[in-house]
Amino acid sequence: MSATPTLADNPPMAALPPPAALSPLRSMFVRAAINQLACALIALLLWSIGPHNRLAVTAGYSFIIGNLCWLLIDGSRAVIGRWRWQRLGGSKQWPGVRWMAPVVLVGTAIGYSVGIRIADALFSNRAAGLDESAPALLVSVIAASVIVYVYYARERLHLQRLAAEAAERQAAEMQLKLLQSQLEPHMLFNTLANLRVLIGVDPPRAQVMLDQLIGFLRTTLAATRVDRHPLRTEFDCVRDYLALMGVRMGARLQVQLDLPADTRELPVPPMLLQPLVENAVKHGLEPQVAGGRIVVSAERQADPLRLAVRDDGVGLAATPADGGTQFGLEQVRRRLATLFGARATLDVRAAASGGTEAVLTLPLAEAASS
Repeated sequence: MSATPTLADNPPMAALPPPAALSPLRSMFVRAAINQLACALIALLLWSIGPHNRLAVTAGYSFIIGNLCWLLIDGSRAVIGRWRWQRLGGSKQWPGVRWMAPVVLVGTAIGYSVGIRIADALFSNRAAGLDESAPALLVSVIAASVIVYVYYARERLHLQRLAAEAAERQAAEMQLKLLQSQLEPHMLFNTLANLRVLIGVDPPRAQVMLDQLIGFLRTTLAATRVDRHPLRTEFDCVRDYLALMGVRMGARLQVQLDLPADTRELPVPPMLLQPLVENAVKHGLEPQVAGGRIVVSAERQADPLRLAVRDDGVGLAATPADGGTQFGLEQVRRRLATLFGARATLDVRAAASGGTEAVLTLPLAEAASS
């Protein structure tokens, strides 16, 4: 019996990657890009209704004024948002309309006034000032309000997407726990049924089998309470399960476990191999008078990771097709679909040398980075 794994050996690992919030730097670059696009559109609009020989000057005024307004408004938004977040909680990004309305008005007025002076100096020009061009200021305020609303709507949509992804992740994790909780009693009931038969025909072997069952449950307890564990731990659980079956089948059961060194530490979901091994023993080897051999192997390819359970038993043609025999396989397929989508597969087929082979493929790059 292998050493009992602990939670320290198998630290919990997330079944699905958590949604990542937009970084502040990236968010700032996106807002800056939106502002440049707005400045360009305003410049084209003003040029189209004014002298057509002054596009460069018009664009210069638009970009200088627009960026000054953006820096004042966005900077004030960040300062007020952080201050309110520290004092009251809530959103750090958006302080609310009650705060942003005066910020937009004051920021636009200051940005327009200072931007006009800077652009006049750069282009040796004399444009209308703040006190001389109320229509231009009104247009700037409207443009600034529209741009700020675009910022707000974009941030709100992003937060809603994160909340939806978090809810989807939580639902997937709950489904995984449900599927795993269904597998554990299924295996236990099958083993207890076998133990009940053995008690009637060979009590001493039944006692040994009961001791093996206790050891197996102790070994797998920690492994079945984590989202991922090393592949070596999965093989340890399989080894203990086959030792338990070996008490009942004796020399009729031959076991071969092939675990290459470069795959031992790869993280995999627990209880993936055990249902496949159980199917191979129950429906492949047990119905055969002479028993047979079961081979469990792992192979690290470029991508994916390949896990195989092969037996030389009665084969698929002689295996009952009732729903009970397919329970473990169906649960494994559903767990794979929840964890990896179409990137992981379970293929059950006739083995070339007779018997049955079940092949699991897992996305190796994702498993190694989990």
